[in-house]
Amino acid sequence: MSLMDYLKGQFLEIIEWTDDSRDTLSWRFPDDDKEIKRGAQLIVRESQVAQFVYLGQFGDTFGPGKHDLVTDNIPILSTLKGWKYGFESPFKADIYFINTRLFTGNKWGTSNPIMMRDQDFGIVRVRAFGTYDFKIVEPRLFLREVAGSDHHFRLDEFAETMRSRLVSVFSDAVASAKIPVLDLATRYMEVGDALLPLINPIMTEKYGLEIASFILENASVPPEVEKAIDSRSSMSAIGNLNDYVKFQMAQGMAQGGGGAGGTAAELAVGFGIAQQMMAQGGLSVNPALPNPAAPGAAPAPGAAPSVLTPAQVAQTLGVTEADVISTIEAGDLKGKKIGSQYRITQAALDEFLAQ
Repeated sequence: MSLMDYLKGQFLEIIEWTDDSRDTLSWRFPDDDKEIKRGAQLIVRESQVAQFVYLGQFGDTFGPGKHDLVTDNIPILSTLKGWKYGFESPFKADIYFINTRLFTGNKWGTSNPIMMRDQDFGIVRVRAFGTYDFKIVEPRLFLREVAGSDHHFRLDEFAETMRSRLVSVFSDAVASAKIPVLDLATRYMEVGDALLPLINPIMTEKYGLEIASFILENASVPPEVEKAIDSRSSMSAIGNLNDYVKFQMAQGMAQGGGGAGGTAAELAVGFGIAQQMMAQGGLSVNPALPNPAAPGAAPAPGAAPSVLTPAQVAQTLGVTEADVISTIEAGDLKGKKIGSQYRITQAALDEFLAQ
């Protein structure tokens, strides 16, 4: 081997990265202790950026294209190395290639519930997960804050590194946007789009990344909050409460109720609702028929007066049994004590409801 061939083997003349993977974010060119020859060619392909690092400091950044490494093309490195009149001798520097293409379908999620202050439910715990697409827009910041000096930084390493950071940004963004839990749990696509303008500035400023899309696939709350959400949805669907109570009454009687006492209680509820609706002008009564809820109405021939227990009256009025007994003892509701138990007739209950 001639001396010229030997020297040529000690210098880098072509520097490039042919990426055949789909999961590499950054890659450090392996110099094998070789020095870069003056005038060497740097080839940067589309969706790549080449970043020079000299003695731990960032040098020049090169975008796609073919570059001759001469003094005029590397002004920052020339300044760092102290070449006042250009360089003739070879030099050493680390060269990182950064992949700037869009990485899609990356998963994120909360490992533990995050605490949220909600205007409807107070402080609640929320679990959430979804996917996001991103790309690197600030190579230097990304190398410094995320990849570091890793010679081959892959997507799986990035996912572990960024999961907690992204969840933290997500939590702050949700708190800043003051998105109600009801919206968070039912309007996933809208929430993701609304959070992008809040998440992106933080991700770009801190990590040199741009989130192209942020998708919330699921947000779950504790069971008690789910029940509250279901109750609110049910009340919205019910609309007219009187119609809903009548429907519940009809269902109870169709299923047999709780025997004679249960039927009597259901009838008492119906009488009370009918009386209230009559007072509001919302019920049309056939004048040819007696009003069963009216005070003093004559019972049907041969019909025995209904007798209710305090528990049945309490269920009818929506109060406790102790309140019913106190009302009887105060004389506001007529009842008869048999042994240690009170009995209230339907007529007495109707009279009480009419007051």
